[in-house]
Amino acid sequence: MTSEGLRQATDKMHARGVDQRAINVFEHYWHELREGAHGTIPEDTIEPLGDVPALDDFTPTDEERRAALAQTVVIKLNGGLGTSMGMTGPKSALEVRDGLTFLDLIARQVLALRREHGVDLPLILMDSFRTRDESLAILERYPELAVEGLPLDFLQNAEPKLRADDLTPVEWPADPSLEWCPPGHGDIYVALQGTGLLATLREKGIRYAFLSNADNLGATCDPDIAAWMVAGRVPYAAEVCPRTANDRKGGHLARRRSDGRMILRDSAMVVDGEDHHFQDNERHRYFHTNNLWVDLEVLERLLEERDGVLGLPIIINRKTVDPSDKTSPKVIQIESAMGTAVEAFEGSQALLVPRARFRPVKTTNELLLLRSDVFEIDDDAVVHSVIDHPEPAIRLDEHYKLMPDFDARFADGVPSMRQCTGFAVEGDVTFEGGVTCVGDVRVVADEAITVPAGTTLRGDDS
Repeated sequence: MTSEGLRQATDKMHARGVDQRAINVFEHYWHELREGAHGTIPEDTIEPLGDVPALDDFTPTDEERRAALAQTVVIKLNGGLGTSMGMTGPKSALEVRDGLTFLDLIARQVLALRREHGVDLPLILMDSFRTRDESLAILERYPELAVEGLPLDFLQNAEPKLRADDLTPVEWPADPSLEWCPPGHGDIYVALQGTGLLATLREKGIRYAFLSNADNLGATCDPDIAAWMVAGRVPYAAEVCPRTANDRKGGHLARRRSDGRMILRDSAMVVDGEDHHFQDNERHRYFHTNNLWVDLEVLERLLEERDGVLGLPIIINRKTVDPSDKTSPKVIQIESAMGTAVEAFEGSQALLVPRARFRPVKTTNELLLLRSDVFEIDDDAVVHSVIDHPEPAIRLDEHYKLMPDFDARFADGVPSMRQCTGFAVEGDVTFEGGVTCVGDVRVVADEAITVPAGTTLRGDDS
């Protein structure tokens, strides 16, 4: 594994027109990889986070909210494709409910905040070349979204996939586009710098950025958090929620023993054999929502001092060059996570927020619940639960994993879930309209069946 592999990779990046600072970041990680980095965080190197401040304990004035939003930008990570759910385009183009996509709801939330507080709150997407066109087409429905002098999106960087055997850039003539990959969402910081967008935002008086995933419908730009950032002169904040049994595999914050810095440990960073520590909800009490707030003035200074290299922990993603062909060459994708920047900012903080701020849609399980009558969309395009008891646990089997199959089996709408404590389906079951679930419902079918319209399904506990 000589430096010749690095030279080939950086030459390829230069030829593609990748910004030099992004190339600097790639070089940093390539050297770590060659030197044997594992990208793991052993349990004996960290301590639990301890108590954190709670948003509920802070009540700003309306003027403080307005003043804070006036210097804030909303940035949504929008590079993900919905391939795991059988989609061919951006996941954010998926219809969530009432004919609205993720992007429709996000746009309407931002416009509602502008109306309420009288500010030009910008919305900007971090797209990939695969998600850009379709996403911008959706935002064209909202011409009033544009803020003078600012784009609606910017592109994340691209880097070569590396052969696992010698760390040279892989070649795949059958589909050269598969030779490239995104560098993980930790790329957002250097991409902001390299596109010139960071400087433009600062010139327009934007001091803070709210960063979150486009598929997290709970991640609205909360004026109270913006005001908390301003009041406390917080350089970086990570939103956290109390961990439950369902969150054991989610990333958590901790403190590094060697220097006391706050760090993020995701499941990919766990040492083999230490899953029991990682999933210990009494030791690690909060999970990381990937909703972040960043002081752009501090970020700009750090990036300039380090020539784009924040030094975020490496994530080593091992795949085949063609994910659909397991016989194709084994590759390594070098990645980093946006939330690991918590350790790069002196004085970074965690903030305890309500669970409602974490409502991601990763599978059709979450989608079914959001499309049910458990939720409503208010006039500000915010999704709210309308029940006063725990949300039902949804468990759909492989027949429902992909969107075409899911939609075909719920063509007339999903069942009513307001009186439901759990809903599990095993088998090829089609549900007609007007089905109601009461209690902990489990449907098992050995052959294809249809649940007739108007049926009430009752669980053993109903």
